[in-house]
Amino acid sequence: MAEEAVPTVADPNDPAVKVRTFPLGPGVYLMKDAGGNVIYVGKAKSLRNRAGSYFSKEAANDARIRDWIGFIRDIDFIETTDAIAAMFTEARMIKDLRPKFNKDLKDDKTFPYLQIRTREEFPRVEITRKPRQKGVRLYGPFTNTKQLRMAVDVLQRLFQFRSCTLDIKSSETKWKWFRPCLLHSIRRCTAPCNLRVTRDEYRTQIKKLIFILEGKKDKLIRRMEREMVIASEDLNFEKAKRIRDEVTALRNLDLRGDSKTDVQPEVFPIDPKKGLHGLRKTLGLAKTPRTIEGMDIAHISGQDTVASLVSFLDGLPFKPGYRRFKIKSVEGVDDFASMREVVTRRFRRLSEEDEVFPDILLIDGGKGQLNAAIEAFKNLGIDPPCVISLAKQEEEIFRPGESESIKLSRHSAALRLLQYVRDESHRFAQHYHHMLRRKRMTGE
Repeated sequence: MAEEAVPTVADPNDPAVKVRTFPLGPGVYLMKDAGGNVIYVGKAKSLRNRAGSYFSKEAANDARIRDWIGFIRDIDFIETTDAIAAMFTEARMIKDLRPKFNKDLKDDKTFPYLQIRTREEFPRVEITRKPRQKGVRLYGPFTNTKQLRMAVDVLQRLFQFRSCTLDIKSSETKWKWFRPCLLHSIRRCTAPCNLRVTRDEYRTQIKKLIFILEGKKDKLIRRMEREMVIASEDLNFEKAKRIRDEVTALRNLDLRGDSKTDVQPEVFPIDPKKGLHGLRKTLGLAKTPRTIEGMDIAHISGQDTVASLVSFLDGLPFKPGYRRFKIKSVEGVDDFASMREVVTRRFRRLSEEDEVFPDILLIDGGKGQLNAAIEAFKNLGIDPPCVISLAKQEEEIFRPGESESIKLSRHSAALRLLQYVRDESHRFAQHYHHMLRRKRMTGE
């Protein structure tokens, strides 16, 4: 009598099986080797479909991946709100983790910005990878440089703004005799370099440009689409194609990050030494701090609440000092109780092992989170280090026992260093939260 075949049960830890449980939405996937090291990071509009393609029959013959796909022993993902966020998350993860098989984005190349120098008498408009921090209106970062250049070309034809590097001042008579460049001859610039346009007239041009850049471009696009239809009906297909490409470029102006939230540290470098000296002065410390630890809480609808701890030494991330905490004693949504727990666990251990406390403990949040942290120290009977919190909306610094917050200039080196610590702790907490949520959903 023939033996019945025993059905094989799929191993839920097999990456080819795990990808079938991934969300259909956008995000970033992380390929890992047998040692748990991230060897490749990629972005996806659909995590399940894109990550799953690596385990298809066709993948084995794909010259781009066939040499390393055999090293994959695990796979993880981070969900994002949209495909644009996925692109910036991918770039950040690659620069942080330096995966072995990622070739792009490991260098210092950054995403470009569109910058309007508003403090100039005749503001110039420029595409740059090194934007200024003051005196500008900044858009981006943008995901596609070619599309950005095409869009700016269309907008320059419409609003005739200048893109040169001249330092033009109407009070200087030399500009009356200056010869405008070719852009004026082809009606791409109103030639403020020859004072052929007044300051107020030129600024009206810039206001119209800003109006378009801030999302009010539907009317312009509808007009261009009508022109495209007319060109097509006249059998002028070359013109119709050009207008179609220009409309696409204008629509793609929305494919950009936010200069405040999608910060590229390579673009806006922080002077650690200056930031630390600024913190000493701002917080009234006896000496310049060297070590800063940042804490943040992450959860969605009260599930899988986690905390992160990041460590900075001399103003720079110290990755070996990073820690993750899964909140154990708190039910539901209670950020204050979660903060008390993680501060208690962290500093009880440091105290018991006679370890050195950080010079500054930065809590992500306002007065409530700060008071929760201070309460944890009181319950432990431990004298706390310098503990402060940083609230996101107004970027206010709160100190224990002080009713008034500290508000620093947005360009202050001290504030920017605190923001760096806060944002890093937030990123690290979110990453851990997504990992736990994925494990809960897949039953690992």
